[in-house]
Amino acid sequence: MFNRFILVVVFVPLAIILIALAVANRGSVAFTLDPFHPGNPALTLNLPLFIFLFLALAVGMVVGSMATWVKQGRYRKLARQRGLEAENLRQAVSRAPAAPKGPALPKPTN
Repeated sequence: MFNRFILVVVFVPLAIILIALAVANRGSVAFTLDPFHPGNPALTLNLPLFIFLFLALAVGMVVGSMATWVKQGRYRKLARQRGLEAENLRQAVSRAPAAPKGPALPKPTN
């Protein structure tokens, strides 16, 4: 239910905006990688503007995801360490001899 809500409220309007952006920016633009000789055809790409916009969006998402992954590395390491510690404790408990049973507790009276 919540996934459908997110789909309708967030992704559908985002898709509509991106489609409108692509239709509005169909004109070809030159993107050059040589700042000293901007007319150099070997280092110039002529593509529609919306492709450059989508590429910038994709690169930003990848860089942001990598930064988040690196930033959360210490938490993943701590989770691994605690998982190993919990597994070691489980194994130690399963290998320990059973404790002798003590006297049974009396049944409660009403």
